[in-house]
Amino acid sequence: MWAPSPNSKAEVAYLMKTFQNNEINVGIDTSQEQLDVYIRPSGEYFSCANTAQGAKEAAKRISRFKPDRVLIEATGRLEMHFVIAGAKAKLPVVVCNAGRIRNFARSTGRVAKTDKLDAKDIAYFGEALKPAPTALKPENLRHISDLMAVRSQCLEMSTMQKNRLTRMPRSVQAPIQRILKSIQKEIALIDQQLEQLIEQSPEWKDKCDLLMSAKGVGKVLTYTLLSELPELGELNRREIAALVGVAPMNKDSGKYEGKRCIRGGRHKVRTVLFVSIMSAIQCHPTLKPMYQRMVAAGKPKKVAMVACMRKQLTILNAMMKSGTHWQAKMS
Repeated sequence: MWAPSPNSKAEVAYLMKTFQNNEINVGIDTSQEQLDVYIRPSGEYFSCANTAQGAKEAAKRISRFKPDRVLIEATGRLEMHFVIAGAKAKLPVVVCNAGRIRNFARSTGRVAKTDKLDAKDIAYFGEALKPAPTALKPENLRHISDLMAVRSQCLEMSTMQKNRLTRMPRSVQAPIQRILKSIQKEIALIDQQLEQLIEQSPEWKDKCDLLMSAKGVGKVLTYTLLSELPELGELNRREIAALVGVAPMNKDSGKYEGKRCIRGGRHKVRTVLFVSIMSAIQCHPTLKPMYQRMVAAGKPKKVAMVACMRKQLTILNAMMKSGTHWQAKMS
């Protein structure tokens, strides 16, 4: 068989002609140092540095194949260089759950694991399941999301230092107090930046005002919903609950009826919503009675809280969909 020189235009044309009746799926395995790219079904494989420039070069090289989808795992922001470069190159980028891809690889009998094999599995996953492209958040929402992540980390560090204060002798508490004050100062600065970002966009300012009109919804939950749940107001109540991960999932087989429980979803949204509900069940005009009724009926407290989370999310989804501020009758 004729084999053109590597990376030549003739090679791309040849491969495109050979596989013109097949979808082109590109799998990208991400690490701290590099991007490993596998193109299916041509079998071409190459690596690039995981930097802004390396991602740009990878996107340019992939573009020549006119892929149906380019899949990359969500790996704690290591994928962002390519996601941004791919969006600029107008590539159909799909950000995938790493656990789903690994389970898919195991289902095909794949046990071995290397960077190249991982990229190959990701491309195969795209061909088999055909996931839809992932929309890149606007830059200001990405900035809000990043600030919220740093704010959450600061709160975790603050909790750690407060716990140390209760255990350490008085002789070493002074430096812990200084660290606590420094962390609290940074949280205040982050809050100022978040408010400035929202003020710069009238659209986001209106959405914030709408969400915060609801009982039990503060700035942290509002900013989290805006940055991590852009689908709010666009889906129905069942879809939005499943997306966040507060919808009970069936576990039945034959005559066996398993216990319903929540799973998956967007943990950042779910975590902040849970914290919000801890306060809401103390004073919310609808959620407090709902929680009390469920507990009185014998439901576990966590089950009752998750039901309240789902109810609160349903209310907020309806508000965003209709564009109306909170009213008691919405509950």
